[in-house]
Amino acid sequence: QVNLVESGGGLVQAGGSLRLSCAASGRTRSIGDMSWYRQAPGMQRESVATITSGGDANYADSVRGRFTISRDRNTVYLQMNGLKPEDTAVYYCSAKVSPTIEYTFTAWGQGTQVTVSS
Repeated sequence: QVNLVESGGGLVQAGGSLRLSCAASGRTRSIGDMSWYRQAPGMQRESVATITSGGDANYADSVRGRFTISRDRNTVYLQMNGLKPEDTAVYYCSAKVSPTIEYTFTAWGQGTQVTVSS
């Protein structure tokens, strides 16, 4: 069992910054890649950024150059700069968990709301 708890969401004006955090607890030794996703009202959940256990990061085209994902052991962060109204969404943390070599599942946090006003 792995629990993920996000924090750091809120309301910010366009051009502003927010830093999201996601702390993992439980079987954290089994955690591999950690990611941030977001879901806007009426839209599908989309990947924002992923960081491997080795620190390699990948970003969606829509956030590259503005957002930075980082990781400190079992906490993952998303630094969001230059926020735009279209970044408004519920942001979710996820983690790939492999308790055995044969089995991998994805753990999800409860989400944190980010609202960017124009």
